[in-house]
Amino acid sequence: MMKAFTKQSLLEADSAFRRDFVNALAGYKSLNLIGSKSHAGQTNLAPFSQVFHIGASPPLVGILFRPHTVERHTLENILETEYFTLNHVHESFYQQAHQTAASYKVSEFEATGLKESYKNDFFAPFVEGSRVQLACKLVEKQTLQVNGTVFIIASIEEVHVDAEGLRADGSLDLEALGTVTVSGLDEYYVGKRLAKLSYPKPGKDLEVLI
Repeated sequence: MMKAFTKQSLLEADSAFRRDFVNALAGYKSLNLIGSKSHAGQTNLAPFSQVFHIGASPPLVGILFRPHTVERHTLENILETEYFTLNHVHESFYQQAHQTAASYKVSEFEATGLKESYKNDFFAPFVEGSRVQLACKLVEKQTLQVNGTVFIIASIEEVHVDAEGLRADGSLDLEALGTVTVSGLDEYYVGKRLAKLSYPKPGKDLEVLI
């Protein structure tokens, strides 16, 4: 049996129920740890599920941040320095990744035991052990009028990916890479492939490629 909710009933619901329910409605979401650093050298690490593809030529990613009404170290570091990293969460450290959301006075790397990694003199730290790592540079910032959410667009400057999960056609085998996904704010999953399908064309049957 389906249960229905109107916008008004959601607005009248308990705030914690509304937060968890609405956060889960989009289904499984990508999960990345964003590594950043201030000009003063203080590193920061935080989990983000609102990261998505913007374009491939040039390679761009988009990220949504909650309204900048309180201290948001990740956003502030990006606006200050323009540089940050995106790191896929692996199942071997998903609990530490979750813990980085806590409010620390010290670096989340230090607090959770995750290790910083630096490559090719890129300013921001990568997460050691992540099997897909992106070096990113800020190109555009917008504040959405509807609710004050901050929208960041960044260029992908470098990619480091474990060869085990890179296919010849450029696609990634996220199952082989052990990439973790998230539902809502606190429920984690590892993916299981159903199939890789051929490009859809009218009048042509789909093929299962893998």
